[in-house]
Amino acid sequence: MAHAVYPGSFDPLTLGHIDIIRRIQPILGEVTLLISSNPSKKSLFTPDERKMLAEEALRGLKGVNVAVHEGLTVDYLKEAGARVIVRGLRAVSDYEYELVMANMNKKLSPNIETMIVFASPEFYYVSSNTVKEVALNGGTVKDLVPPNVAKALKTKFADHLRELRARQAPLSTPQKKGKSRD
Repeated sequence: MAHAVYPGSFDPLTLGHIDIIRRIQPILGEVTLLISSNPSKKSLFTPDERKMLAEEALRGLKGVNVAVHEGLTVDYLKEAGARVIVRGLRAVSDYEYELVMANMNKKLSPNIETMIVFASPEFYYVSSNTVKEVALNGGTVKDLVPPNVAKALKTKFADHLRELRARQAPLSTPQKKGKSRD
């Protein structure tokens, strides 16, 4: 069986990511969830936090491991002896970006193949960015991320949510309508 690498920022890991892993692992064998560490990109969670969250969420899935890498994904694949990059595709808008990346990776390393896996319909709309937006504004992410990630998001945004709720609280008690006693 092949050793596949599923790279991404996973900031945070979603149930859509986990769905792809569960679907590809029986086909490809060993799967590494590769967390990209890009210092020029602002992330909510550090690479180590993302790794810890992913390892906890993926515990019990055989043939799946988690790694962090800074640099080119193809360099990691060469070091790990892997030949397959797996990428998830949710919408047509993702296609162009994934096509460019697949062709660049092929140019950099002709022996590495990119496989595109379509998102399951129930996760088609789920992205790390929308999950962060919902969590930032106090919405529930329970059906979007694993429980440990939901808890971590709540902790990260706790101060912001307290401030948001304080701003939304009524500034004064409403007065009853009726005649005034002037």
